Amino acid sequence: MRRRDRIIILLVAVVLIDVLAFVLFPPFDPKPAPGSDPGACAYPVCFINGNLELPAPHVVFPIGHHSPPGLVVFDPSISASLLTMWIVAALVLGTLVVLTRGMRMAPSGRQNVVEWVYELLESFALSLGGPRARPFIPLFATFFLFILFSNWSGLVPPIGKVTFLRAPTSDVNVTIGLALVAFGFFEFQGFKALGIRGYLSKFFPLGEFRKGLGAGVIALFVGLVELLLEFVKPVTLSMRLFGNIYGGEVALGVMTALTIAIIPVGLVALEVMLNLVQALIFSTLMLMFTLAAIEHHGDEHDDAKAHSPSMEPALAASGAH
Repeated sequence: MRRRDRIIILLVAVVLIDVLAFVLFPPFDPKPAPGSDPGACAYPVCFINGNLELPAPHVVFPIGHHSPPGLVVFDPSISASLLTMWIVAALVLGTLVVLTRGMRMAPSGRQNVVEWVYELLESFALSLGGPRARPFIPLFATFFLFILFSNWSGLVPPIGKVTFLRAPTSDVNVTIGLALVAFGFFEFQGFKALGIRGYLSKFFPLGEFRKGLGAGVIALFVGLVELLLEFVKPVTLSMRLFGNIYGGEVALGVMTALTIAIIPVGLVALEVMLNLVQALIFSTLMLMFTLAAIEHHGDEHDDAKAHSPSMEPALAASGAH
């Protein structure tokens, strides 16, 4: 089959899926005007509103419960994004269990797929962090796969088209939770590798005052700036992921509502790629923040000294002459 025929078949399949999704999950206005017919859906306002997910998640349980207003709220309930996150996690874990069942020393079939994916992520992590990144590769791969499939779940027609299903990473509460888990992990690794005193000395280098008052003040100022940046890390991790996924879904929803089915195909392909990139960025930053946490300020100097050519042979030769 020629490439042109494959593209045509793919376009027809996408159109059929969009038509089927329109029939099974017709657009509805989440905020109808007072006194309007709840069954009516006027084009284009209703179509746009029906394809947009509000920042505040829909509460699935308790039934009839409404979350308080605000972008970030504390509300002990099961939201649509939380329910979808559990479904995605169960599907990912179930798939991995099935694919890794009966693993052998000589891989074949489905085992080759699992090992290829893991080795690809392992090679990427080692190329960034070197041998020190090896202990953290399992968590790096876990974050990547979970966030990737959470991102991609928003492209499946039922998710986002019904009130009780929503892409997990399009909810800022979920991305904040992921960022706090990553933050807690690399801070724990920092204390574990350097000890309490060694890790805190990165932010409070009081020993620099031995070199003079000026050197101590400058080092303390730099350390306090690094301490402030340490608490900025979970904010940047969560907001970057949330903003890109939610913004992409808004753009895709508006284009799908205003145009025919063929036009959003390019946006879907773009979203597939961008969602993969965002999962890779989050997991990579988690890995690099962990490596930075376990590294003492003197490590860079020691590494440079260890890799620099020794001057002792040259001095010994000059002394001999």
